[in-house]
Amino acid sequence: MMYRMARLCRLLPVSGFAMACLLAQASSQLALEKGCSGCHGEPPRRSAPTFAQLAADYARYREQVGAPRKLADKLREGSLFGHIAAHERISQEECEILMRWLIDGAR
Repeated sequence: MMYRMARLCRLLPVSGFAMACLLAQASSQLALEKGCSGCHGEPPRRSAPTFAQLAADYARYREQVGAPRKLADKLREGSLFGHIAAHERISQEECEILMRWLIDGAR
């Protein structure tokens, strides 16, 4: 559902700032729906990094066009944090949306 909302937002004639706000809201909602907050929320589960820590780490990818896709591929195949079933169950499209959200600061 969130992926469709993000795609629809791209078609609407809104300003860049408004678009960024809509996509960020959709992405944070997607993170809730997929259960990401269970491990990466506050407080984090065991040694899982928080959304803020992930965003700070992934900020270095902001200017790299293909970064969300590459990171999503790595996350889903298990080469970022090891084989975590929840990461592997996320669809490619949803994973790319979440990675873009993290790269953009997870706000």
